[in-house]
Amino acid sequence: MWMTELPPFVPFFLAALLAAITRGSLRNLILLAAPVLGGLHLWLDVPPGVITHFSIMEFDLQLMRTDRLSLLFGYLFHIAAFISVIFAWHVRDTTQNVAGMLYAGSALGAVFAGDLVSLFIFWELLAVSSVFLVWARRSERAIRSGLRYLVIQVASGMLLLAGALLHYFKTGSLSFDYIGLYGVSGWLIFLAFGIKCAFPLLHNWLTDAYPEATASGTVFLSAFTTKVAVYALARGFPGTEIMVYIGAVMACFPIFFAVIENDLRRVLAYSMINQLGFMVCGIGVGTALALNGAVAHAFNDVLFKGLLFMSMGAVLYRTGNINGSDLGGLYKSMPKTATLCIVGACSISAFPLFSGFVSKSLVMTAMIQQGYDYLWLMLLFASAGVFHHAGIKIPYFAFFAKDSGIRTQEAPLNMLLAMGLSAALCIFIGSQPQYLYNLLPWAVTYWPYDISHVLSQMQLLFFSALAFVWLNRQGLYPPELHAINLDVEWLYRKLLPDTAGWVYNNLHRVHIDTSNSLKTSLSEITKTVASSYLGRLHLATSWPTGSMVFWIAVILGFFLLADIIQH
Repeated sequence: MWMTELPPFVPFFLAALLAAITRGSLRNLILLAAPVLGGLHLWLDVPPGVITHFSIMEFDLQLMRTDRLSLLFGYLFHIAAFISVIFAWHVRDTTQNVAGMLYAGSALGAVFAGDLVSLFIFWELLAVSSVFLVWARRSERAIRSGLRYLVIQVASGMLLLAGALLHYFKTGSLSFDYIGLYGVSGWLIFLAFGIKCAFPLLHNWLTDAYPEATASGTVFLSAFTTKVAVYALARGFPGTEIMVYIGAVMACFPIFFAVIENDLRRVLAYSMINQLGFMVCGIGVGTALALNGAVAHAFNDVLFKGLLFMSMGAVLYRTGNINGSDLGGLYKSMPKTATLCIVGACSISAFPLFSGFVSKSLVMTAMIQQGYDYLWLMLLFASAGVFHHAGIKIPYFAFFAKDSGIRTQEAPLNMLLAMGLSAALCIFIGSQPQYLYNLLPWAVTYWPYDISHVLSQMQLLFFSALAFVWLNRQGLYPPELHAINLDVEWLYRKLLPDTAGWVYNNLHRVHIDTSNSLKTSLSEITKTVASSYLGRLHLATSWPTGSMVFWIAVILGFFLLADIIQH
């Protein structure tokens, strides 16, 4: 019985502790055992309806609460951790090994948390543990990106805590159930979730930090933070209509930045926001079909986006470069990686028989059924756009396009194995979607493989590919340039530092001018007083005691003022 109530984060935290004091193959076996044993335990021994209570002061906290929604994300995070550990099998960096386990465990703690206080604790642990996967690259850019990432993530936690406290004072409950946009507390919690889900204007932590992490660290990062946010929104804000509009914007705007971006991992970061837009739309619609589509797409996104990040991580690992302008022709040296990357590209582009098709279609159908015709057209445009930047651009510029002359080795065996597992799951779920549908929180009566849907999707993909070829041959496709493209982050990476520097320089100049003027005025006053008193005195004249005291006070005051001005 006690094993049934064991919170799923415990094996991961224990593995992190053991990883800190072990080395070599033993450490790798410990890291692999955590998702394997934890996943089997969750699958075989933990049914829906389990609640693990933990009392502190007068609060009754729930470290684990299981239902079909939390269990689905629990299965997903164990699979993601297992694949990520295999991909990082060659890594001997204690920081990355420990941080990866703490990060995965924190994600599991968050999705099984039954109250807002427990959620807040794991929410902040997610931020603190994940930033070390960025800093582990140990470059100046990684350090700076990690600091910006940490500030934003911790701010999300503070908003969550403030919202939770207000929610408790208002309702007398800390239970993490439906919250809705009722009052200040609801908006604060919604904003906290929105930051981690990369809502528009709040998204730059993702495109800033993920591409700066290590090759294996980015794979971990792609799996957990944003999917915890999707889970939290599905739990706390289903059917909140504003999210339909937010999601539609999320799905569309990253396309334009992804097309002009040279760093291929940053392209995938923008692509992640694009895919999150579909999930947010589904949660906003709020019907059983739409919510199933949102969580199913989150499940599939971890697999195919992880596969694409792994393929680009393998390229970075072998070549030391990830800019599209510097790559090309790698299919000659890395044919297996190229093939597996194409599987990920087909999946994210929603080709029939690949995983993206069977989950994205749930959201698209729900949008039409609920009358969001114009927003459905926006998602259709976004579907064509993701095929351009993730389905075509990623494999084309990395492995084909021009021959860069780079000749290297194929990806290591552990990387190929991890990518192969993800690719196999993408194809299996795409061709046999009923197995995923059976795990979804609500009953599914939808089947994606009807003739009209398949034909319309193939037409969309065909004309998108035709547009890419035509633009490329006409020289109209944006060139791959060595540049840093800023969007909203320009406000805090450019405008804010420049403004702060301007204000500081001007205040410093005013301080210097004021100090000089004050010193000049004091000097003139001293000269005037001295001449008025001393002008009437002779050297042989005896000085009264009162005059001596006066001049000592004047001299001491002068030096005291000069010292204050100097400091």
